[in-house]
Amino acid sequence: MSSHAELQTTTKAWVMFSGHADLAWLKILKPGFRHCAVLLNDGHNWITIDPLSNYTDITVHRVPLEFDLPLWMKDRGHKVVPAPIKRMPHPAPFAVYSCVEAVKRVLGIHQRLILTPWQLYRYLNRIQTIQTFTPKGDLAWEV
Repeated sequence: MSSHAELQTTTKAWVMFSGHADLAWLKILKPGFRHCAVLLNDGHNWITIDPLSNYTDITVHRVPLEFDLPLWMKDRGHKVVPAPIKRMPHPAPFAVYSCVEAVKRVLGIHQRLILTPWQLYRYLNRIQTIQTFTPKGDLAWEV
């Protein structure tokens, strides 16, 4: 059986954003960003965690591992963003349960002011940009 640390390092995550809204009041949210869910790949399976208003749908997809689920979701009109998984040593702050809060808990994001799918999308894009352009190791201007 895998240890928790091994599982953390091998599991990759993406957040899927959707404009679909079953609840009328969600239509006040930004079009295209009214719901979010998590796509996970643990090296063996594709798993989705989809926090809905009446239950959380967790599905292990019976597809070949090389199947590109994030691309498949993009091809169906969803925005899909890679997301790091962090294991924070302290509890997450108190928050109202929503799809955004559920996704933040899966990913270990403890940012209190991320409340909407659009805010989560912007946050993930911002940290992705920072990770892409931050040099690893010594600073570039040092010799």
